[in-house]
Amino acid sequence: MTGMIPAAKPLIGEEEREAVDRVLRSGMIAQGPEVAAFEEEFSQLVGGRHCVAVNSGTSALHLALIAMGVKPGDEVIVPSFTFAATANAVKLAGAEPVFVDIELDHFCIDPAAVEAAITPRTAAIMPVHLYGHPAAMDKLVPIAEKHGLAIIEDACQAHAASLNGQPVGTFGLTAAFSLYPTKNMTSGEGGMIVTPDAQLARTLRLLRNQGMEKRYHNEIVGFNTRMTDIHAAIGRVQLKKLAGWTEQRQRNARFLDEHIKAAVVPPVAPGAVHVYHQYTIRVEGASAADRDAFAQKLADRGVGSGVYYPVPVHKLPSFGLELDLPQTEKACREVLSLPVHPALTQEDLERVVEAVNA
Repeated sequence: MTGMIPAAKPLIGEEEREAVDRVLRSGMIAQGPEVAAFEEEFSQLVGGRHCVAVNSGTSALHLALIAMGVKPGDEVIVPSFTFAATANAVKLAGAEPVFVDIELDHFCIDPAAVEAAITPRTAAIMPVHLYGHPAAMDKLVPIAEKHGLAIIEDACQAHAASLNGQPVGTFGLTAAFSLYPTKNMTSGEGGMIVTPDAQLARTLRLLRNQGMEKRYHNEIVGFNTRMTDIHAAIGRVQLKKLAGWTEQRQRNARFLDEHIKAAVVPPVAPGAVHVYHQYTIRVEGASAADRDAFAQKLADRGVGSGVYYPVPVHKLPSFGLELDLPQTEKACREVLSLPVHPALTQEDLERVVEAVNA
C-alpha cells in the first residue's frame, strides 16, 4: 500500500511564498494595502458587496452579530449540527443560541424547525451552508421577512457556493466566511465579513480596529481582530486559484457519487451549487461505534476521513442542553467525510472508492 490519503490538505505553492516575501520586504506587515486589495477582490465572489477582512471566521460571525445590534436578551436561531463557532459567536455577543434540527439530506438547518422556534425574543437566524452546500435560503428568507428578523449567513465552509444562481453570502444583511487552512481557500488564518450596507461596513471596520478609523480617535468600543497584510497576500493568491480548485472538487465528487455503492452519497438540492468543502457520506443505520469502525477500516486501507461533527453543539459541555433533535443526532452517528480536495489523483480517487465499497 502507498501512503495515507489525507482527508484534507492545504495547498500552498510558490506564488503564496513569493507574496509573503513581497510583504515582508515592504516593511508593511500589519493591516494595510494588501488587506484593502484582498477585500476588493473578494467582493467579486459576493456580487460586489462590501468586504471587511478579520483574523478568523469566528471573529467574522462575532462582529457581524454585534454590528447588527444583537445584544443580551436576544435569541439567535442556529443549527446544532455545525462547528461550535456558530453558537459560540452568539454567546460572545451576549445573546442566546436557540438550537434547531437539520434536514438530513443536505445537513443544513430545517426551515420548518426555524419557524417553529421563533419567539418575541428572536433577533436573527444564522443558517450554516454546511460542507459547502447552500442552506435552503429560498425558504429561510421569506420566513425572516415575515417575522422581521435579520439573517446572518455562516458561509465559512461555502466559498463560491450558490442557490438558484445567487452566491451564498448575498442572502442576508451580513455573512461570514472563514479562511482557515483546510477551507476551500485560505489566508493562513482569517475571515471575511460581507454586507451590502456601507454604514454597516464602516461599523464593522471600527469594531475590528479598537473602534477607530482615525488613529487614536476611538469612536466606539472595539476589538483587535484585524487581518495582517501577510495573511491577505496569501488570500489574494488563493482567491485566483479558487475557481479551478472548486471545479476539481466537483469533478472528484462526481466520480465518488458515481462509484460509491456502500454508503449514502451527498445529494445536491435543485438549483444548488455544492462546492464540497467536505464530501460527506452517511453510513446509514450505523451507531457512532459502527461508523468509527468503518473509518478505522478505511484508515487501515490508507484512506483518511473525518467526522464533522460527532457531538451536537447543544450537547457539548459548553452548552449542556437536552433537546429533541432527531435528525441532528442521526447525522452525528452516521456522517463520515472522505477526501475530495484538489490534490487527489485519479489513483487516489479509485483507492477511496475501493476502500469504501470494501
